[in-house]
Amino acid sequence: MDVSDILLGKSDIDVVLRARYANRHGLVAGATGTGKSVTLMRLAEGFSQMGVPVFLADVKGDLAGLSEPGGGNAKIDARVAELKLDWKAAANPVVFWDIFGELGHPVRSTISEMGPNLLARLLELNETQEGVLEVVFKLADDEGLLLLDLKDLRALLTFAAENAKPISQRYGLISGQSIAAIQRALLGLEQAGGDRFFGEPALDLSDFLRQDMSGRGVVNILAADKLILRPKLYSTFLLWMLSELFERLPEVGDLDQPKLVFFFDEAHLLFDDAPAALVQRVEQVVRLIRSKGVGVYFCSQNPDDVPQTILGQMGNRVQHALRAFTPRDQKAVKAAAETFPPNPKIKKVADVITQLGVGEALATTLQDGGVPLPVERVLIAPPGCRLGAITEAERATIRSRSPVGGKYDTSIDRESAYEKITARNAEANSTTVAETKPEEPKKADKRTEAGNGWGDMIKGALFGTGRRQGVIEATAKSAMRSVGNQLGRQILRGVLGSILGGRR
Repeated sequence: MDVSDILLGKSDIDVVLRARYANRHGLVAGATGTGKSVTLMRLAEGFSQMGVPVFLADVKGDLAGLSEPGGGNAKIDARVAELKLDWKAAANPVVFWDIFGELGHPVRSTISEMGPNLLARLLELNETQEGVLEVVFKLADDEGLLLLDLKDLRALLTFAAENAKPISQRYGLISGQSIAAIQRALLGLEQAGGDRFFGEPALDLSDFLRQDMSGRGVVNILAADKLILRPKLYSTFLLWMLSELFERLPEVGDLDQPKLVFFFDEAHLLFDDAPAALVQRVEQVVRLIRSKGVGVYFCSQNPDDVPQTILGQMGNRVQHALRAFTPRDQKAVKAAAETFPPNPKIKKVADVITQLGVGEALATTLQDGGVPLPVERVLIAPPGCRLGAITEAERATIRSRSPVGGKYDTSIDRESAYEKITARNAEANSTTVAETKPEEPKKADKRTEAGNGWGDMIKGALFGTGRRQGVIEATAKSAMRSVGNQLGRQILRGVLGSILGGRR
């Protein structure tokens, strides 16, 4: 066995996962309590030892044991003796992450990076509401407004509601009802704690591609025991991360070993109620991300949790026991059995799947030339790390040694859409107040009054002032009273109108 290969387990032969085919993806399946977690730990530890970084979600809290050396476990000792392994207890370089920032470094993304499509799935919006969200994102781009956190999106949605008519004319119809529905969905996301995921500093995926000082790949563990209670947030976050890796990593072709291995635990959550467009997107990413040096391993209870179009791309498979108690279970067992390359030693694969013990599995991996190994019934080799949870003190010690703690543990809030829209509203309000404020009477300028003294006196004598009549106005009124005929009165009014009008 090459030093870069991972020993999965033993039967009559050693079943290994070869590093050069590790980016051909894989599947680990099996019922609860059959040993999937130990298999995951064995794989993660093996990749770390060959210098390949790993990302995995810790749904139950037991994968954190990768950070501590094993030993003192009678079952492990018995398995090591049975398989005649050269085994030693060893910890792995681990960095803990947590969307909620409680059990690891905070993981954040910005609203803009998430994009309208994934955000719509996270918020469970319908097609119309998703269209409105796309308009809002386009508006933000055109207006140069950064969407970093939820308050930015809220402010822009409010702005869109207040200016629905001009925005509809420019981008397409948006309605107040759809905007209100999106706002309510955002409120639900906040109450579920999802608002902590949006903000800065946003996750730099290059921090997942690290090695320690000895050249071992860092094992990135996402604390997901709370996150898994919010399935949409969990699956959308992992899908976002996978999409970001796909978009940002360069093409590298087939390497001797992967640049990163990504484990997607509880994979059925990704595909539950997923629209066809999303499944197609996942299929595309899985198919093409191989050439970027990333291996994707799905973990689930039943193989049929993963769509057939994606399952067909899984070159490395480990199948733990399944229980055929219901018609659906029986169908799943039959489907799993049909996906394995046949082995004359195993007559009825479906029967074997239901008879496997804990820590036992059917396995096939790609061998030289990319040829799949005929299915083997193996005993899984135990990892050198601890099997089980760690204490709070042990976790705190690991976090204190982390190389990225100073980068992510303190959030920042720079100027973005919320601040700019708030400033615009404040400026608009102040302008409106200034325009509607009544003008104060102008005070006479004493210097002007002094300079125009004689002119004003003559003008006042002739035309009058606010307090007295002028000579012309008094004479006109007297003449008006003395005229006895209608024609003279009309002529005089015309003359007076022109004089008085000119004065005013």
